[in-house]
Amino acid sequence: MAAYLREPRDAFFGRAPCIVRPRSAREVASVLALCNEAGVGVVPQGGNTGLVGGQTPDDSGAQIVLSLQKLDRIREVDPASDTMTVEAGVILANVQAAAEAAGRYFPLSLGAEGSCTIGGNLATNAGGVHVIAYGATRDLALGLEVALADGRLLNGLSKLRKDNTGYDLAHLFIGSEGTLGIITAATLKLFPLPRSRATAFVGLPDPRAALELLTLAKARAGSALVAFELIPRIGVDFTTRHIAGVRDPLAGAHGWYVLMELSSPAESGVEELLTELLGEAMEQGIAEDAALAATLEQRAGLWKLRETLPEAQKPEGASIKHDVSVPLESIPDFLEEASARVIAHAPGARPTPFGHMGDGNIHYNVSQPEGADRDAFLARRAEINEIVHGLVTKYAGSVSAEHGIGVLKRDLLRRVKDPVALELMRAIKSALDPKGILNPGKLL
Repeated sequence: MAAYLREPRDAFFGRAPCIVRPRSAREVASVLALCNEAGVGVVPQGGNTGLVGGQTPDDSGAQIVLSLQKLDRIREVDPASDTMTVEAGVILANVQAAAEAAGRYFPLSLGAEGSCTIGGNLATNAGGVHVIAYGATRDLALGLEVALADGRLLNGLSKLRKDNTGYDLAHLFIGSEGTLGIITAATLKLFPLPRSRATAFVGLPDPRAALELLTLAKARAGSALVAFELIPRIGVDFTTRHIAGVRDPLAGAHGWYVLMELSSPAESGVEELLTELLGEAMEQGIAEDAALAATLEQRAGLWKLRETLPEAQKPEGASIKHDVSVPLESIPDFLEEASARVIAHAPGARPTPFGHMGDGNIHYNVSQPEGADRDAFLARRAEINEIVHGLVTKYAGSVSAEHGIGVLKRDLLRRVKDPVALELMRAIKSALDPKGILNPGKLL
């Protein structure tokens, strides 16, 4: 049972009388009916890759864990309607592979895609690197099958792109973190398979130049722009120092970098487009240098630098992490002010902000000072959180961009959420789960 009772970073762990592993949506609904009658809490769990404690039971030992890993069937792939219907326990990488086998593309992509499940992606409204082009998981679902607290099974699966018959119930459950119902299956949107890609690593003086590059890329590339990731110099230092096979793609050092990618269902054209775009950026003084991937191996190397950045932070000591978003135009000011205030409050601290600048989502991580005591630095977590989240509020942003609320940000949600919105959320929770058995203690 141990693997189901702890989350990946060991920040949250609990106890449970049992782990339940149903094989069908009907079995999930039957479990909920029994638990609802007995008043037993149910903690739904997919791939157990979440980072905010939403999939972990508390330490009371009174909540069961309901694992969805055995609901792993791909029920249908329909290339004609560009849809796929899959069960909640299907691993994201397997969804991607099944789409590709049918000549289609499922664009959700994130670091845990080899182990996270589509049900968990939907329950947390996962983001990833392609939100700029395709939206978050919410935008990739057409319909859901959901087991309700009382044991009823809601069949909302649909291939329709247009359906205005009443409320869109699917959007109520997406992002609800298993507190309103347990998603058992989903009908997902598919897209034309990209036949050409162009990837570049760009050196920039500061985040303001990155914002100018993003504006230029949108104007020149339009929908072909599928990724725009911001990386600070310290992030490149960490990855080249600690990750085997990663090297600095550019000859000289730059303050900031952007990893950007264009793709198209056409067999050619994007490389020329990206080359012209980068040339214009250089002429305008926006970009200082750039490297364009000439092979699949070089493209993989560029993405490895970005994707292993969280792992590369570990050898540098403790890291205080924040998953936030702010309006695009505010990113440069937010980064400048946050770093100045964090360093002033904790001298020697090393801000390492990176992430999905294309959609405004920044992972504002702060690594401990070199040689500092790990526990002493982590003891200042609340103070640094207050600084970062306070600035997020100042810039009209969100304290949870893509990782969810779970347990970690529950109290913070109550501080920053509109009171009327909280009131409505509690009313919906009470209506759908009057006994409070669904993921108790999470989100609200």
